[in-house]
Amino acid sequence: MAAANETKNGRAATLRGLTLAVLVLGSLWGVAEVVLNDTIKAVEFPFRAGALVGFGMLVMGALLGFARRPLALLAIPLVAVSIKQLVVPIAGATVLCKANSCIAVLLQATVLAGAAGFALEAIQRRSAARVAAGAGAGLLSAVPFYFVGLAVAPCNYLLSFDRAGGFAAFMVQEGLVWAAFAAVLFPAGYWIGVRVREPLGALEARRPAVYCGTALGVTVCCWIGAALAIAIGA
Repeated sequence: MAAANETKNGRAATLRGLTLAVLVLGSLWGVAEVVLNDTIKAVEFPFRAGALVGFGMLVMGALLGFARRPLALLAIPLVAVSIKQLVVPIAGATVLCKANSCIAVLLQATVLAGAAGFALEAIQRRSAARVAAGAGAGLLSAVPFYFVGLAVAPCNYLLSFDRAGGFAAFMVQEGLVWAAFAAVLFPAGYWIGVRVREPLGALEARRPAVYCGTALGVTVCCWIGAALAIAIGA
């Protein structure tokens, strides 16, 4: 009976830890999409989309390294997208206002989850596999984004590729940049996730109230920060 209770408690802790990790990392991704997007525009960094894709890959790499569950990668963008859609109640924008960037976030997570599910063992063992997974997910997610983005809510920049040879130009100008950022930042995020897995697990086991309270506090701060950034920029 004691062994059964320990197993049950262990599973509950794992589910709790995974849920909180998704909330915290998804919220960090969401607030970064809101704040970094405007910051990068302000400093006129030429690879804005690539940097945002890279940050998303960093966050998802951390989740995969921490949880080792590829399917969890499908949950994290839902949190990020929810934060991005705060523009609807706060700024009075339509859902389509952030449709393209939300589509990009969802596609990146979907492609990476597929790659991780297919090659999880290799990703865990070899750094080259992590680089390949990140680069491949960044590049392949750009393919459906081009077509879906043009069909749903094309911005002026994306419309500039709506021409003969536009897809090839987009893949060179954006797809390769996405792949480059993802190739560097996904392995970095994975490394972070692996390193914090044991200490955070120990903290959760010893002081669950502190663990949960801190995670929820970070999540709330991210949502408030994103809301304030949207309100100021509205």
